[in-house]
Amino acid sequence: MAFGGFERGRAPSQPMAEINVTPLVDVMLVLLVIFIITAPLLASAIKLELPKADAPPATGQVEAIQLAIDADGQLHWNNEAIGEDDFAERLAHAAKRSPQPELHLRADKATRYERLAQVMAAAQKSGLTRIGFVTEPVEAAAGK
Repeated sequence: MAFGGFERGRAPSQPMAEINVTPLVDVMLVLLVIFIITAPLLASAIKLELPKADAPPATGQVEAIQLAIDADGQLHWNNEAIGEDDFAERLAHAAKRSPQPELHLRADKATRYERLAQVMAAAQKSGLTRIGFVTEPVEAAAGK
């Protein structure tokens, strides 16, 4: 900040009392542009329904059904090979139970996604709402 004037040939008589606002305006305009660009990104957040913190604890273990799909697309219900008709019947029976069991889905990495999607659609149509995917940790897979 300058303390004198721009007069030539004579000494400045008083300090310059005006503030140079040009850098301040430049910085404010840059910040305004940044906020205009980032404001829409803040408004497009994913809406989630989070669970309430004051929910009572679970009252026991929920039964889990282990459903495995091998590389050929064959279904295994709790380590027992089953056919398509038996699968639909077991899904309907499981969906009617109270409390509803969880479906733990294990699929071979060579299984076609189409087969996996068919199994998930069948589970959803039967009324099962709690489906989970079982995978191996990266460390265990790397050790093989």
